[in-house]
Amino acid sequence: MPTRNNILCFLFLCVCPWTAVSAYTVVDKSAVSVEFRFKRKLNVQNSALQQPIDTTILSLKEYLGYVKKHHPIVKQAGLILEEGQAQLLKARGGFDPKIEVDYDRKDFKGTEYYDELRGAFKIPTWYGVEFKAGAERNEGEFLDPSLTVPEDGLYSVGVGVQLGQGLWINERMATLRKAKFFRQQTQSERDLLVNAILTDATQVYFEWWRAAQEQVLYTDILENARERLRGVKLGVETGDKAVIDSVEARIAVKSRLLGAEQARIMFVKKKLELANYLWLDGVPVELASQVYPQENLADEIDAALEIMGQSLDLFNVENHPKILALQLKMDQLEVDRQLKANKLLPKIEARYDAISPEWDQSNSFNLDNYKAGLNFSMPLFLRKERGDLQLAKIKLRDAEYDILATSLAIENKIKAVFNEIDSYQVQLEISDEIVDDSQLMLIAEERKFELGDSSLFLINSRESKLIENSLKQLEVMMKLFGAKVALFNSLATVPENLD
Repeated sequence: MPTRNNILCFLFLCVCPWTAVSAYTVVDKSAVSVEFRFKRKLNVQNSALQQPIDTTILSLKEYLGYVKKHHPIVKQAGLILEEGQAQLLKARGGFDPKIEVDYDRKDFKGTEYYDELRGAFKIPTWYGVEFKAGAERNEGEFLDPSLTVPEDGLYSVGVGVQLGQGLWINERMATLRKAKFFRQQTQSERDLLVNAILTDATQVYFEWWRAAQEQVLYTDILENARERLRGVKLGVETGDKAVIDSVEARIAVKSRLLGAEQARIMFVKKKLELANYLWLDGVPVELASQVYPQENLADEIDAALEIMGQSLDLFNVENHPKILALQLKMDQLEVDRQLKANKLLPKIEARYDAISPEWDQSNSFNLDNYKAGLNFSMPLFLRKERGDLQLAKIKLRDAEYDILATSLAIENKIKAVFNEIDSYQVQLEISDEIVDDSQLMLIAEERKFELGDSSLFLINSRESKLIENSLKQLEVMMKLFGAKVALFNSLATVPENLD
């Protein structure tokens, strides 16, 4: 069955075959190539965006590469990784060996009451065990007898063990484990921040591209109106056209000139907005006047954002950076819960130190000469400890619910975006057909006017309809591009191959 386009084409061929053959073209219905179809039909010889030889094209991929590498917010996001490394370094410091020295002395009225010097070297380990070596040297007339040591001092090696709290988990262990989780969490949070700034930057680039396309549209329409005015003036001079026709043609030119000027200033405005995202070595960059966006943008979006081949079947919400960050936060809360549960145990600390007056003779240390001790403490009701444990469990459950709700929201958002992309591709095909038909009707009306069977009013009406439909086509394209950016943002990916 013949389509409406074919019928119009056939009728137009019957009226003016020599014009219609060159004007009517078959439209590519593919939603992948979504550029202005009218640009290949309108006269663009004198277009304001007809790029000169020295024109520089700033592609989407190149632009995003500059943003990813130089934008201050991206660099600020990198500080999150440094924070994670600093937190991990700080936590590992809890297991650093340390030296302790205590010195006490008292002299009064020429009498040395005591002179006490104690030193120790301690090595904490992962579990609640601490190795230590020490030395002490004490003297004085009123020295505590229990502190009396040989003249050359007394040396010790020993161990301290937490038998209750702190054996399987303690503050040092919990802090280090949480710091490791936090470092991984910072990577996900950094990806989310970088993705957000790239999303905003891409939207601004699309607006710049749209302003450029509108400027092309109005400039081409303006040139056609000027050509029409010159033809009408020539017709008035030869007596073929009425003088009032030149007035109407001049009004049309002024109207198109107004639209072109509005499009020009919008292009300048969007270029300045784009410059907000361009930095180089900490210095903002202003785009030169000869810099323009790439024309075939639709073919580059998926590659630049690295969303090619994405589908619902391949999407796994568990690998989403937002879910990974929440899961790592939940892992930290689980460490807190284990630590709070450990607080329910009594504090039992056992110490044993073998002592010897000769530090350089290892066989002088034996089990017969020692210092030992045992400390025990435990609250009777454990109300504080049990309350802390309940609060830790509540926070853990809250994190679980947060992950479930966020996962569902992300999945539904991505499903909606995929549906939007499919719908906008269909809408774009329809818009392409409408623009092509509007272009055909305008060409036919202009040919009828040349034959004396039409008027400038009808031509201007057809031309206004073409502008309206072209802007609607552009709006659908922007919605399709926006849906792809929304997919990029929903996936929270960070392109790796941006130059």
